Amino acid sequence: MSVKIRLQRHGKKGKPFYWIVAADARSKRDGKYLDKLGVYNPNTNPATIELDINGAVQWLQNGAQPTDTARAILSYKGAMLKNHLAGGVRKGALTEEEAEQKFNAWVEEKASKVQAKEDGLAKADAEAKAKAFEAEKAVNEARVAAAEPEVEEAAEETTASNEEE
Repeated sequence: MSVKIRLQRHGKKGKPFYWIVAADARSKRDGKYLDKLGVYNPNTNPATIELDINGAVQWLQNGAQPTDTARAILSYKGAMLKNHLAGGVRKGALTEEEAEQKFNAWVEEKASKVQAKEDGLAKADAEAKAKAFEAEKAVNEARVAAAEPEVEEAAEETTASNEEE
């Protein structure tokens, strides 16, 4: 039996939400699966990915083949690196502690990059809101300035009509 690590689509039209699953290659896209490894939500910025890294590594070591998108997600979260390091430990190239240390260093670096992107997006969003607020404030001031002469003219016309009577 050939096992694939792939995405299983959930959610509604236009709002996809995926489960990352290990499934028989012959089963349907949204059909029966062997193990749920995590979730992937591309609707958020940056995309939200929750993954059981140890479970994914276990399936990879047992011969499961990830699809292209699943491979990218596994690589992004570090499961492919952990699998690679586990292969090095099996061959004797490095110890378990060294592999764990390399993996943790990589995870920390990746987390800092993701946090920097989130901070940049939040800053850009705040700047866009401030710019929109300033533009709206300028429009309102122009609207008030345009309305003031009309109010003065109406007041003059009322006083002139009152004097004529």
